Parts: sequence; C-alpha cells; structure tokens
Amino acid sequence: MTDADALILEYDLDAPPAKVWRAISVPALRDRWLPAAALLDPEGVAVTPGQEVRYRMRDAAPPFIESHVTFHIAPTEDGGTRLRIVHRPARIANDNGHTLMRAA
Repeated sequence: MTDADALILEYDLDAPPAKVWRAISVPALRDRWLPAAALLDPEGVAVTPGQEVRYRMRDAAPPFIESHVTFHIAPTEDGGTRLRIVHRPARIANDNGHTLMRAA
C-alpha cells in the first residue's frame, strides 16, 4: 500500500512530545477526542512508545469498512511536536483490491 491510498495530515503543535504522546496513547485522554467505540482494538495494534501508535478502526454501519490510523510524533526544534496522522484502508485477506458493489 502506498501513500496514495492514505489520508495524511500533519500538524505542528506547541505541546512537548511527552504530552502529545499521552493524548494519543492513554485511553482516558484519547477518549476525549477519539472514542474507544470507534476502535476495534482500543489498546493499539502496533506501538513504539513515545513515537508511534496504530489503531484499527471499523465503521459502525454496513459495509463495516476497516481502516488503520497511525499517529507519529516527533520533536520540533522549538520544543513542540510534529504530529503526523496517516489513515488508510485495511487490506483484508483475499482482497484483490477491487471495489465491489452489492445489489439490493
């Protein structure tokens, strides 16, 4: 999968990396802006402490599309944080990449 398959957002934040890390990784803080109900696994499927966390998401309504959202953090020269969010569709086993439509 390439970046062409993803929605990529980048933000420079005034907060230090440790504070941003807590906001994206501690459930009680993360739930304020990303509710656990939106996640298939609220603990994260891949975590590099202090740097990156990836969550699985799934739509609540049919066709229940799954995706991954990855939060990357890095310090900036001024003591702030660069937050990069990459949201991309999840590849499913036996998925040949074709979009199928269901007839009613």
